[in-house]
Amino acid sequence: MDQNLLQDAKEHPSSSNMPPEAAENNQLGIFDRPLPCFGCGIGWFSLLLGFVFPFMWYYATILYFRNHYQRDPRERAGLAANAIAALIFTVAALVAVALIVL
Repeated sequence: MDQNLLQDAKEHPSSSNMPPEAAENNQLGIFDRPLPCFGCGIGWFSLLLGFVFPFMWYYATILYFRNHYQRDPRERAGLAANAIAALIFTVAALVAVALIVL
């Protein structure tokens, strides 16, 4: 046997071995905690609340463009949905104002 392999085996006892999955995914427990806002996340909660108070869509859009989802990637889809809702609401409001004024 190669002497380097034997020396390596002596330095690292078998009791300290970890399964390969654990060594690669050492941050699995980070996203085990529930999302804020009743478990649905800031993004989806803002989307639902935006139908009553549309400025919540703009608030969540600002969070989306400031990369708030870097803290928790599960928030990204909800915040993106708010950006789309804010865009649609803005276009609809501009068309409504244009129809009233003209």
